[in-house]
Amino acid sequence: MPEKRKIVIIGSAYPLRGGGISTFNERLAKAYIENGDDVLIYTFSLQYPSFLFPGTTQYSKEPPPEGLNIKVRINSINPFNWVNVGKEIRKLNPDIVIIRFWIPFMAPCLGKIARVIKKNNIKIVAIVDNIIPHERKPFDRMLAGYFVNSVDYFVTMSRSVLEDLNDFDNKKPKKLTVHPLYDNFGEAISKYDALKQLKLPDKFNYILFFGFIREYKGLDLLLRAFADERLRNFHLKLLVVGEFYTESEPYLKMIEELEIKDYIIMKNKFIPNTEVVHYFCASSLVVQPYKNATQSGITQVAYHFNKPMVTTNVGGLSEIIIDNKVGYVVEPNSKQIADAIFNYFDKNLEEKFTNNVKEEKKRFSWEGMLKTINEVIT
Repeated sequence: MPEKRKIVIIGSAYPLRGGGISTFNERLAKAYIENGDDVLIYTFSLQYPSFLFPGTTQYSKEPPPEGLNIKVRINSINPFNWVNVGKEIRKLNPDIVIIRFWIPFMAPCLGKIARVIKKNNIKIVAIVDNIIPHERKPFDRMLAGYFVNSVDYFVTMSRSVLEDLNDFDNKKPKKLTVHPLYDNFGEAISKYDALKQLKLPDKFNYILFFGFIREYKGLDLLLRAFADERLRNFHLKLLVVGEFYTESEPYLKMIEELEIKDYIIMKNKFIPNTEVVHYFCASSLVVQPYKNATQSGITQVAYHFNKPMVTTNVGGLSEIIIDNKVGYVVEPNSKQIADAIFNYFDKNLEEKFTNNVKEEKKRFSWEGMLKTINEVIT
């Protein structure tokens, strides 16, 4: 029986809304608990000032996750709070502190907390989603560098992020691993039952674009691809599901100009965790037309629900999608996206690719993530 350890995870979690970061952190905590460890999550009492948050609300309306000890402590814009939180965690003397880093805005807060904790020589690991953000701003590199200098070890889930980190520091231990499955959205249900829940007719095949809508995610590319006349042969509807984190008007105007309004279903709101299963299980194909990316949690939700994918050859996405086996990897342009969708339905590949997804997803385990963290600190 391995010795029980004390683990502290610092990052977004309930009562913040379940987007990818919160969902990941809560699932990581459960993996450590299943491993026999004691786990505390330190999350934000204030994550973003309201004027910086592009969505409708930062807070969840769902019940809290069961079995997790979550401390709502961190104020991202209050330096006195950062020192106090660091001292509180340092006093706990945990075996490992894991900090989730995804945006330079958080670097002063998370970096200062880490510096206070380190006075006890506690091992601090950063799981880094992006060290250079998709939508860049002045001072991003300076802020990211401050954070990099505050921690001891790094884990990334895409090779591009690992290479970016080496530009900041090429000496500290770093390891690359795969993004584990998001298996905490419940079990898959039948397509018939999912369509019934969504009140959608079963005479169509549905393609899914899911997640917060930002410019870099390439919804415009997918809309142009969906205007391809060849796709009218397959009774297709495109589900665009997620809250706009950018101006919606250009996309709505594009739908009108392309004359595809009859083929698009817009569900532009935040989708709670309990409803995610319906959208994925109702769909025959998940499309991620990103213009740039590192890794994507949407891929791992699709894997969990056994859904084939079309994704673009950017960042680390092509590292986990095997082209022409579990879907297609194409360049980020509308013609190639349309060709992939056409081939998928024209060759009737849903059953074949779905079976391949079921096999391929076995390599995306949370045990693998814990193993990588253990390896990088030893």
